[in-house]
Amino acid sequence: MAHPPSRPPQPAGQSPRLPALSSLIFASRWLQLPLYLGLILAQAVYVFHFWVELVHLIEAAFGNQGALASLVNSLGYKGTAIFGPDGKTVIGYEPIKALSETIIMLVVLGLIDVVMISNLLIMVIIGGYETFVSRLGLEGHPDQPEWLSHVNASVLKVKLATAIIGISSIHLLKTFINAANYEEKVLIWQTVIHVAFLFSALAIAAADRLMPHGPAEH
Repeated sequence: MAHPPSRPPQPAGQSPRLPALSSLIFASRWLQLPLYLGLILAQAVYVFHFWVELVHLIEAAFGNQGALASLVNSLGYKGTAIFGPDGKTVIGYEPIKALSETIIMLVVLGLIDVVMISNLLIMVIIGGYETFVSRLGLEGHPDQPEWLSHVNASVLKVKLATAIIGISSIHLLKTFINAANYEEKVLIWQTVIHVAFLFSALAIAAADRLMPHGPAEH
């Protein structure tokens, strides 16, 4: 049986010439570029939000009542409940006039939450662009992320799942600290959702371990 003639080897450093349809399909990966640029803009919004909250915290620490009210409203925090004549109906809440340790803790956890979401955005932007769009050419750069040298779709999914668990943990801790201002069903559902995130991450990690890997993947 006659074998089809083999393609001549490509010169070193020269990309193979693709058919027109294959080139079009392969070039369609650049349609993702606006998505990653949009995520960069979203991260800029998070940076702005971080500094707004931090400035309000510093101002409230020096007695600025407007900054304190802004923090309390953003946190959904309430003062001691004021009950009506029947002793059961809540008719209002005592105004918060000073920065408490609980409010500071909730604000700091919110700032940590913003940082973790920003880290998640960095992983998606850099890892996703490197994996699905084009090489960044960071080999040998002193600031190259350690995980980027062996990133692929599976590694990226595991890292994203781990980051989401961390973010969910911060949200759950904020809820428990401020539990008096939440209904019981909210506390239960947030705990159930966090546990679901944990099992999802374990399932993704287990599936990644079961999948065959090439010799270059670790």
